[in-house]
Amino acid sequence: MLHGREILLGVTGGIAAYKAADLASKLVQAGAAVSVVLTNSARKFIGATTFEALTNRPVYTSLYAPREHPLGEHIGLARRAELLVVAPATADCLAKFAHGLADDLLSTLYLAFTGPVAVAPAMNADMWAKLAVQRNVAQLKADGVQFVEPGEGWLSCGTIGAGRMAEPVQILECIQTLVR
Repeated sequence: MLHGREILLGVTGGIAAYKAADLASKLVQAGAAVSVVLTNSARKFIGATTFEALTNRPVYTSLYAPREHPLGEHIGLARRAELLVVAPATADCLAKFAHGLADDLLSTLYLAFTGPVAVAPAMNADMWAKLAVQRNVAQLKADGVQFVEPGEGWLSCGTIGAGRMAEPVQILECIQTLVR
């Protein structure tokens, strides 16, 4: 179903970043060509080598050091891909996207990208419930961003509640519906 499809996977800084590696593997197994963008915060949780091994492609981390696209990775990657998926999408990421802020490769790429966008939020239950976060979610939904809603369950902060990133198989199902 995803054979030959170009997918961008943005990974932001949360403990759920380890699930993004499973998602990248599932996408590749489904035949997708996957390019991964790691934020600086994501690199505190998971390394580029993991994604390079899973995707057989370079991992992009910097807005100012193009590896492949002389016009800038945000332009080249945006033009090449059919879909942008961000998993996990932190509160910071959602705020940047909702307000059009662009201070790193992923947020700049989001603004340059013209195709469908899906996000899988992941954060502490109190953060997820915060009115400011929910305003950003509402704005992004109004902008056409597809959400793979977080589930309830055990969170890394030691509590049980909403904010747990959707499982990779659920995100994959969303991706498959968006690239039909």
